[in-house]
Amino acid sequence: MVKPRRGMSSMGCLVSLLLIIGACYVGIAFGKPYWRFYQFQDDFHQQVRFAAHTTNDQILVQLRAVADSLGLPDAAKDIVIIRNDKGISIEGDYDERVVFPKYFRDVHFHPHADSQF
Repeated sequence: MVKPRRGMSSMGCLVSLLLIIGACYVGIAFGKPYWRFYQFQDDFHQQVRFAAHTTNDQILVQLRAVADSLGLPDAAKDIVIIRNDKGISIEGDYDERVVFPKYFRDVHFHPHADSQF
């Protein structure tokens, strides 16, 4: 004997699938700028580690090349290096725009690193 099937639709599954796809889209849109920021900040830390063997101009050239290769905005190339007898500090500021259909959001980033000699 065959039991009758329940008359439920698969609409609940479709809604869940659309929510997952939407979350992935938003995650990727916001994830890319943050990933570039973390890569850029990692290069700041690397430059600080080897700062005793490099000049400020060499550090600026290297970090500006990294900003260019990551596709960061021009404001990311405005880097401030403060070096004294006790250590070094490297800072920068820039904004990236995350664009969605009919919506955008500017995200502010402040990469920095410092070290004591």
